[in-house]
Amino acid sequence: MDELQGRVALVTGASRNIGRAIALALAEAGASVAVNTRSSRADAEEVASQITAAGGRAAVIVADITREDEVARLVAETKARLGGIDILVNNASLRTEAGIDALDFALWRRGIATILDGPFLCVKACLPYLRASPAGTVINMGGMTAQTGAKLRAHVVAAKAGLEGLTRALALELASDGITVNCVSPGLIDTVRAAGEAPHRAARALPLGRLAPQAEVAAMVRHLCGPNARFITGQVIHVNGGTHLGG
Repeated sequence: MDELQGRVALVTGASRNIGRAIALALAEAGASVAVNTRSSRADAEEVASQITAAGGRAAVIVADITREDEVARLVAETKARLGGIDILVNNASLRTEAGIDALDFALWRRGIATILDGPFLCVKACLPYLRASPAGTVINMGGMTAQTGAKLRAHVVAAKAGLEGLTRALALELASDGITVNCVSPGLIDTVRAAGEAPHRAARALPLGRLAPQAEVAAMVRHLCGPNARFITGQVIHVNGGTHLGG
């Protein structure tokens, strides 16, 4: 399976969890992958090593996507080291929790900056390369709580909801360039959480009786980046096992 052979993918927040799974899945499909991280270089290097050990190409690029100058460097390094950008996966996020009384403006801004400003900056910087690609693709990684809401996460929920709006707007604006823009919205996924289980996760029902492996989310991203998904754009694709339906 090499449907992405010759393509270059930039995945933000790719050192751990879903970002890591996405980077590995795109590499398995034949893409060269820029593995971005803000601070976890060792984890990112491990992802890149796994890709290269399997015969793929990868480059680790440490950059903070909330800073315009660093995004410019991130994109320039991806082009210089891997040859271009055909696929942008905006995955970087944050998991902090705070009730509205404790949610100060700095944390609010950090949530918006990471989840919404970062994708905006990355899309802007990648546009020349996406437009030059025969299959330019943007995937924004949303979240189920954009539909359901969640306690203690007003900053994250608001940003994820905004990311869905950005997806729809860009899908319309960039359609004439042949660029597809979609949002993948994971539900309760089996990920490593240093702070333990979040309250909003523990309260959710699991209609299918299980958490989803990260690979199932990555498989959807891989499909949307491939040649059989070129007529899918402006969509929010839910990978949550029906959890958002309640009941």
